[in-house]
Amino acid sequence: MSDGTANQPAPAYKRVLLKISGEALMGDQGFGLHPPTVQRIAQEVKTVHDLGVEICMVIGGGNIFRGLQGSAQGMERTTADYMGMLATVMNALAMQSALEEMGVFCRVISAIRMDEVAEPYIRRRAVRHLEKKRVCIFAAGTGNPYFTTDTAATLRANEMACEAIFKGTKVDGIYDKDPVTHADAVRFDEISFDDVLQKRLKVMDASAIALARDNDLPIIVFSLDEPGGFRGILAGEGTYTIVHG
Repeated sequence: MSDGTANQPAPAYKRVLLKISGEALMGDQGFGLHPPTVQRIAQEVKTVHDLGVEICMVIGGGNIFRGLQGSAQGMERTTADYMGMLATVMNALAMQSALEEMGVFCRVISAIRMDEVAEPYIRRRAVRHLEKKRVCIFAAGTGNPYFTTDTAATLRANEMACEAIFKGTKVDGIYDKDPVTHADAVRFDEISFDDVLQKRLKVMDASAIALARDNDLPIIVFSLDEPGGFRGILAGEGTYTIVHG
């Protein structure tokens, strides 16, 4: 008896990194974690995991603390950035909990050692987790101040030999201007890394874009609010923008 998957096309990518902001986890709240939203995103991850795709994740910490804002308010920048890194660990643990409740094996891997709650980052061990079909959530950024979680996502995606970065946002791709405030904003189906940098499009920060460009790692920008959007792209459907060389 068929399980219904025999006729499905193979996913477009075998190993991907999903990058989401911390703000994506707070739902309609102005701060913190919204458990139903965390569960909804975890369900999206599970549907892709069920296709056999190996998944890494990097989650920002802006729903709890953003180092740059703390610095702007008078905090010493390095301390503020470390606080932001710790916020990403809290988000990663919340996502791990939601995924494991759905039966998806998951590891939180931290760039800052905290052995009681997360594994330390060891590249070969992380690759082995992916090969065993465990979701790896990379927390605490790169472990260094002055680097964003965008840069951490691009770094880890390269180290894990991911085939693409999926950047989940509130809009269904990259536009020439903010589609929320401009009705005439035009969405790009595809765009080059150089154009993103030259036009100063707010996709990821410049160091992350440059790192992806230099290693020929495509970035797919899509809406995380679109149910089934993550899985749809892997099946060759949906609306998104791809940034490539």
